[in-house]
Amino acid sequence: MHGFRIRCGAVTLDLSEKTCIMGILNTTPDSFSDGGQFDCLDTAVVQGLKLVEDGAAILDIGGESSRPFAEPVSEEEEKQRVVPVIKALATKIDVPISIDTVKPGVAQAALDAGAAIINDISAFEKDPGMADLAAQRDVPVILMHMKGTPQTMQIDPDYDDLMAEITDYLASRVEFALSRGVRKENIILDPGIGFGKTVEHNLILIRRLDRLAALGFPILLGPSRKSFIQNVLTDMEHKPAGPDSPRTEYGTLAAVAAGVFYGSHIVRVHDVEKVRPFLNIIDSIQNV
Repeated sequence: MHGFRIRCGAVTLDLSEKTCIMGILNTTPDSFSDGGQFDCLDTAVVQGLKLVEDGAAILDIGGESSRPFAEPVSEEEEKQRVVPVIKALATKIDVPISIDTVKPGVAQAALDAGAAIINDISAFEKDPGMADLAAQRDVPVILMHMKGTPQTMQIDPDYDDLMAEITDYLASRVEFALSRGVRKENIILDPGIGFGKTVEHNLILIRRLDRLAALGFPILLGPSRKSFIQNVLTDMEHKPAGPDSPRTEYGTLAAVAAGVFYGSHIVRVHDVEKVRPFLNIIDSIQNV
């Protein structure tokens, strides 16, 4: 592994030997896997504490679903979903909180409440003001590739050269971020598994993460419970595994393993409890 170190407020994440786990906490009623499970303050806080206890080194909190065909929510609604949860958790946990949003207003409120990372699935394209906020607050940012929008991304996605297009896109978004004052040391890249990609595209992306790693930034991979895993695991009766089925969890572990071996430094997952011991073995093999 590269010796990347990411400073998140008072915490520095060392990505040189151990894969970093980002635990997913969706405070939404309509996320593809856990929608509606943690959309009230008490259940969200309990789940956040559990994810950290299970081994999450980052807690990623989002208040707007980015599943295919999801409808956007207002900035005010998104703030109401995430800010109280961040405030409650920031005083109880010692790992950095990431805010998953494309809205600078939501990100600013989240940072004020105790978040320390901005996870922007639009890579600052939805609102370039997000780059200015990130630069002003000097926080790490996650820039993700997405073809289209959540409303359009899975309508027949097509590429002439998958890896070249994704790598070139992320390189261009890095240049944009740098031009707005974001420090290179604060940039993390995400190839966007499931965001405007077919099953084959997702498999190729994981297999060729080395192309993205060549840009010289930490890589975050988010395969957890995604539909490409469910589709690969379609049973003999042609019934795909559901997002919460044991088969999909096993498939997630396989995708995580491949992603780490091919170059990811951070994995974004729902089930931290299962992934942590799994990664302990993988990291030990890589570091022997």
